[in-house]
Amino acid sequence: MALANVGMRRLLADSGEAREWVSPRTDLVTALFGVWFGVGLMIDAWAHSNLAELETFFTPWHAVFYSGFAVVSGWIMWQVWRNVRAGRQGLAAVPPGYLAGLVAVPAFAAFGFADMIWHTVLGIETSLDILFSPSHLGLVVTMLLIITTPLRSAWNAPDVGASPSLGRLLPALIGLAFATTLVSLFLSYGDAMQYRSLRIVEAFSSADGQGASRLALAMVVTNVIVLAPVLFLARRWALPFGSVTVMYAIGILMPGAQTQFENLPMLLSFVAAGFVSDLLIRWLRPSGARRGAYWTFAGLSAFATWSLYIGVASATGGGLPGVPELWTGAPIIAGLIGLALGALMLPNAVDMPGPGRAERA
Repeated sequence: MALANVGMRRLLADSGEAREWVSPRTDLVTALFGVWFGVGLMIDAWAHSNLAELETFFTPWHAVFYSGFAVVSGWIMWQVWRNVRAGRQGLAAVPPGYLAGLVAVPAFAAFGFADMIWHTVLGIETSLDILFSPSHLGLVVTMLLIITTPLRSAWNAPDVGASPSLGRLLPALIGLAFATTLVSLFLSYGDAMQYRSLRIVEAFSSADGQGASRLALAMVVTNVIVLAPVLFLARRWALPFGSVTVMYAIGILMPGAQTQFENLPMLLSFVAAGFVSDLLIRWLRPSGARRGAYWTFAGLSAFATWSLYIGVASATGGGLPGVPELWTGAPIIAGLIGLALGALMLPNAVDMPGPGRAERA
């Protein structure tokens, strides 16, 4: 036992070498394994949303979910173990960007065990209570850390630069987009992407009752969820064309799984909004150093997204809603919220940071 403790201390002691970035290909594999992990959660979310009688923790969708965890976790640990075999120890063995994901692996496993015990003792949740289960909240937080590993890796990688190509940034985009789907899942009681066209038209056809207020609130929540990650990236990089389209295309998968894609026109309106946002980025060139362009993009992107939302709902749901103030004012409110979010994220213009100047965890 004493020898084992000495060996563990030697392994954890930092050997002092500068930490080395993994290759872009390694980040891409990390992101793709994260896709397996994320899709497993989407299948599980579909089951909880659409199957009324779930009686056991041991299900096919849990098998997909936890096998995805095993694969991506094994891959992350392998990146560290390769450096250990090369003689590095402690933090020197952990590639930049991979530390938080590495720490999250055993934490996720612990929450997974707690989730199994929770389901065995208290049963399987099938409604709103699933989003408040402590074991589920622990799983989603640690999962966020794992699947955003490619984003942290790319953040200060020396080969990325201030204006990366879409291919180089793709692993980071995939990781952040799937992280956004986790947030949308656990706030799905306020998710406007789950509304069908007819329901939107009906909700905004009357100012009485709860329909209009619930939709308006869902639009506000969803607006922040989908736009904030884009603004986060635009503050750091000059985003290549297609970035927002990729993120929004991934972002519709979780609400699509929960609704069995029965509201496909509304989901596709967000993909179209991503394309429009990419056009706005090409036109305005928002960045941390161009505060005015950044604010303008934030407001116009949100306005365009929710204008398309109302437009597609009207085209496929039987016509314009009956209350003009609601369907004309909702995109304007969304634009103002986008502008405010942009101002909060970039109150002052900043220099674009160079590689190596920020935290490398």
